[in-house]
Amino acid sequence: MQRASAILSALAAAAAVLACPGEEHDHVHAYQKREYPQVPLTPPSRPLVWSDVNVIHTTDSHGWLLGHQHLSFPEPNYSGDFGDFASFVTHMKAIAEEKDVDLLLIDTGDLHDGTGLSDGFPPGQVDGHETNKFIMDLPYDVLAIGNHELYDYANTYDMYTNFAPYWNGRYLSSNVNITVYTGNGNETMSVPVGERYVKFKTGKGRSVTSLGILYDFTGNDVNTTVQTVAKMVKEDWFTEAIKEEPDFFLLLGHMPVRYDNWPTVYDAIRKVHKYTPILIFGGHTHIRDCTQFDGRSIALESGRYMETVGWLSANLSGSDTENITFTRRYLDANRVTYEYHTNTSNSTYDTTAGRNITTGLQQLWDTYDLSYLYGTAPQDYTLSRNPYPSNGSVLSLLVTEALPYALMINNTRVNIPNIILVNSGELRYDVFAGDSPLPFADAFLYIPNITLAVAEQVLPGLNDDGDDDRRRSLERAAEREAERYARGDVSVRFNAWLEEMSTRRVRSRADDDNLTLGYVTSDQCPGVGDDTPHIAVPYYSSPDYISSDAPSVSNDTLIDLVFINFIEADVLEILNDVQSDTTYTESDVLSYSPLLASAVLGLYAQEYWN
Repeated sequence: MQRASAILSALAAAAAVLACPGEEHDHVHAYQKREYPQVPLTPPSRPLVWSDVNVIHTTDSHGWLLGHQHLSFPEPNYSGDFGDFASFVTHMKAIAEEKDVDLLLIDTGDLHDGTGLSDGFPPGQVDGHETNKFIMDLPYDVLAIGNHELYDYANTYDMYTNFAPYWNGRYLSSNVNITVYTGNGNETMSVPVGERYVKFKTGKGRSVTSLGILYDFTGNDVNTTVQTVAKMVKEDWFTEAIKEEPDFFLLLGHMPVRYDNWPTVYDAIRKVHKYTPILIFGGHTHIRDCTQFDGRSIALESGRYMETVGWLSANLSGSDTENITFTRRYLDANRVTYEYHTNTSNSTYDTTAGRNITTGLQQLWDTYDLSYLYGTAPQDYTLSRNPYPSNGSVLSLLVTEALPYALMINNTRVNIPNIILVNSGELRYDVFAGDSPLPFADAFLYIPNITLAVAEQVLPGLNDDGDDDRRRSLERAAEREAERYARGDVSVRFNAWLEEMSTRRVRSRADDDNLTLGYVTSDQCPGVGDDTPHIAVPYYSSPDYISSDAPSVSNDTLIDLVFINFIEADVLEILNDVQSDTTYTESDVLSYSPLLASAVLGLYAQEYWN
């Protein structure tokens, strides 16, 4: 199922809510760049280690180019905007020249889908087209495609016609094709969105072979194709690409560095080049992670939403067979971090290019009319820092208050009792005290005339609660997770990472008092990866599926079973499992309301938070 709207809840990095461009309104919350952090931030713990080859890595930015501007931690850690980052890159490039070393800037995909800046375009325009222009303002050396570039053909075509050509062969889509018309009648051809690979020389003369690989993604739109990684490494072009030995392989990919197919690519190269250095940069699961497949390779993944800037250094001056000394660092994306590592101050930090990018982003904010204020949240509501259900859970807010209110507006079935089902991934970001974000643009469906007794069994069935066959339950849950992952849902892996961090909170309370909330990374590479020390954010797990409260009616009362379209197949499967009187199919599913999920919190905020 198409999921191009999958992160609309994570609205623009300042604090306002996406409004329809051109819509008239009275309440304006203008975006203003916060010149300096509004709360004290912990500086980095130590300088970066520079080597012969150094890399700055971004991934999964999803339109978060205006920084995270809320004051509730850990958000201030990520308050730098893309103009600040551009200035950082400029200063770091100058430092590299002074040190006479290579510094590469790379990105591993998912530029689309996430904030009003990327997604708030008026009718007739294309998701991410304008925000991509700011990516093009930075001197990226190589970039790779992500799965969010493929949910909508129009977005993929825009990347093929406007974005990829700008990079002159440096935008890579090794296993991703687009079908385009040739201009000769109705003839079409399937071609790479970018290039399959590129060979180039670094500024210091090192030869590089680079590929850009997407994981085995299945949620792509029609007229796009994703070849499996296993098949890709058997292609003649791949064999030809890796035949000649470079000084190092630079492998980019929208694919996590663990529990996926990087070993398949690594093994294929090692069969030909036993000792050639291999630098791998991954993405997709939104986590900070690092691993090594041998002493002359390293694989780094650098987070999400412009929260993290990845750093890697490699000392390639040793012998051709000995282990390479690598360092990696996960930088919090804020001005304190940037100024520390560039030895600058607030008065000397900003570059003209950086200032221009910030100004351009502010202008896009205004052009897209992203200042509409639906309401002011009275407190923080979180996805995982508060347990579900609780007064601090945004999931509780959604299913117990916002959905029941919004779905009764102008609804002819308002007097018929219902149960409303959603998957807990329907929200992808917290709601902070202040302005309200929007969830996904999913539609609401329903099946009428379900008895309450049957309807109440659907939620436990979806969550595999009470299944006597524990092995069958686990197998079914694993199958669903694998299928959701293949379509692009990374919530299970990301949440597992958050949970693992939370369970490792072993510092003493005295130490904790001196630290702010943030990421506390444990990976498989030597040394400490986090640039700035933090205490891990508390984590509480939530069920995969949640629902509104059951109506106070008898068990045999006929009610409406309401659910979002993303979980239709799961609901039908369980509904047919828990009863045998009727075999339900898609023909039994009706539209419940013209309201989209993206409007729910806005309507609720207008009514209750003004």
